[in-house]
Amino acid sequence: MRILQCVPNFSEGRDPRFLDELRAVLERYPVRVLDLSLDPDHNRADCTFLGAPEPVEECAADLTARAVELIDMRRHTGSHPRMGAVDVVPFVPIRGLTMDDAVEIARRFGRGFAERHGIPVFFYEEACTSEGRRNLADVRRGEYEGMAAKLHEPEWEVDAGPQELNERSGVTAVGARMPLIAFNVNLATGDLAVAKAIATAVRHSSGGLRYVKAMGLEVAETGLVQVSMNLVDHRRTPIHRALELVRLEAARYGVAVRECELVGLVPLEALGDVAGYYLQIPGFDESKVIEYHLLPGDGEEET
Repeated sequence: MRILQCVPNFSEGRDPRFLDELRAVLERYPVRVLDLSLDPDHNRADCTFLGAPEPVEECAADLTARAVELIDMRRHTGSHPRMGAVDVVPFVPIRGLTMDDAVEIARRFGRGFAERHGIPVFFYEEACTSEGRRNLADVRRGEYEGMAAKLHEPEWEVDAGPQELNERSGVTAVGARMPLIAFNVNLATGDLAVAKAIATAVRHSSGGLRYVKAMGLEVAETGLVQVSMNLVDHRRTPIHRALELVRLEAARYGVAVRECELVGLVPLEALGDVAGYYLQIPGFDESKVIEYHLLPGDGEEET
């Protein structure tokens, strides 16, 4: 059984009708939708679906086409970094596929998307064509407002599509990667400087934890701030390690962790690591969870 996951992110998080439009496309394909949600503060929509590779790729093509029709980046504002209406389209091999398979799919999808819509595309993570493009933050640096100038820099020749900014739709990144955990830690303070300082201490690019990307953001709904993190390899840097470093750094400023949140889904394996750590059970993993044994095994047909 071959299973591919796709996790496109769109630059629209405040119009509930947008989700209705996405849902109408998803319902036309034999894929399983795991998450479909809006984030008003970030002005961003997240979608996670999986299935056999062929329908997943076809669904991603039609889903992103509908988003391109609906979103105008010239009117977009939000606290999350972004560079395009269809901001990122990562493909994740879940079962029966190698990372090389996912890279092939990502690059084929990216070339087709760029040709169909006239949108510049960069490949990132495992699908990158140079190490300078592996990190999504590097690709997206400058965001939508800076992309017109960035596309005139020799080192930023696109991987697919036109070399000019599509003013309505921006630029899109397409990649292949491991499952990513979007994990946010909300702090009991409204001081954005504190959240940014903690993010600097935590993220790998400034000397923190390997496989962690982090930034400090305001949460307008609560008046608080958060350390927003992407954990790109939970096996090497688990959730609890990132959380405990945030807690330790926050204590320097006399600030407590108020709560944590997940954006989208998390692998069961990652939660097994968290449970084992906080319950202090050596060797604990997801196989100790009853429901784990109800999942289809290798070679079994899903019912």
